[in-house]
Amino acid sequence: MGVARGIFSNESGLGSSPIAAAAAKTKDPVSQALVSMTQTFIDTIIVCSMTALVIISSGVWDSGLNGAALTTEAFSKALPGNEGGVIVSLGLVFFAYSTMLGWSYYGERALESLLGLKSIIPYRLVFCALIIVGAVSRLDAVWVFSDITNGLMAFPNLVALVMLSPVVASETARHMRVHIERRKEF
Repeated sequence: MGVARGIFSNESGLGSSPIAAAAAKTKDPVSQALVSMTQTFIDTIIVCSMTALVIISSGVWDSGLNGAALTTEAFSKALPGNEGGVIVSLGLVFFAYSTMLGWSYYGERALESLLGLKSIIPYRLVFCALIIVGAVSRLDAVWVFSDITNGLMAFPNLVALVMLSPVVASETARHMRVHIERRKEF
């Protein structure tokens, strides 16, 4: 379950964030990849660790709650008044909104690549309809559906990562050689 929620947190291994990184204007793809790697560090090490510390230090870790309810309870106990619940609620709203924007963009780029520009408008209509379906569906059904689709997306990406690892290694080595040579010039 931790791996499944971690994928929602930082999308590592899914192959989705490179779609956004590919849109960046850069002369060297390796430097963009190194910048993109920081998102996993910031999200997993900083944000998740801070959340875990609040949960542990507030003493609610063994309350029987989990997910957003546990986090809300921890922040509510750790901060005065209702600020904890407000902070978690705002965080969830921003996370949900940015997730919808991101996945909408990823889907558009994938369909444009596969079917051309004519597929974008129908995709947007289906995407918006599925937002409504997801909003009124049972939460556990939404999580199961999301976990299945993430798993289906991760499998071919992990195969591609293994197949492309020699290219990644050689490009990274080239990038590092160039930067070492530039430093020697100074």
